[in-house]
Amino acid sequence: MTSVLTFFSFYLMLFSTSFPIINGVFSEQSPMTILTKHMEKLTRLHFYFHDTLDGTNPTAIRIAGPANRSFSTTFMTDDPLTEWPEASSKLVGRAQGIYAFASQHDSALLMVMNFAFLEGKYNGSALSILGRNPFLNKVREMPIVGGNGVFRYARGYALAKTVSFTPKTGDAVVEYNVSVLHF
Repeated sequence: MTSVLTFFSFYLMLFSTSFPIINGVFSEQSPMTILTKHMEKLTRLHFYFHDTLDGTNPTAIRIAGPANRSFSTTFMTDDPLTEWPEASSKLVGRAQGIYAFASQHDSALLMVMNFAFLEGKYNGSALSILGRNPFLNKVREMPIVGGNGVFRYARGYALAKTVSFTPKTGDAVVEYNVSVLHF
């Protein structure tokens, strides 16, 4: 029995050293993190967002909210992103997500949106926006909180400026200038 315990103790000492011991440490910094900091790129994107609520093929549909007021009204979107303000210009991606009227006191939307790109080296990549959009302001800034594909570990901001708005239908074209850091 003593030889079995000795063998077992020796086995544990020998092989347990090949596994890191964390001892309740929540996180640790890898040396790789320090090396990759220098490889970050700044990318600037410019495109137009077409939000169509009216007609036979709307790209934003109301999914929730009271009929008599705007607060809490929520829309699901699959809006085209184009190279120029004209809807017929080259499609470069889709804005897919949700926006909702989030303020009872002023005109502001909560934007939870992915810009999924379909063109060139960004094809298959996406940027994620999560933030407040005070849509009556001339220029609005919203945070880029992440991404995937080419935009993995993305962070940055998007500046939005309304190019056209049709009050009767709610249709809008919005110009976006995006600056994003990524690897």
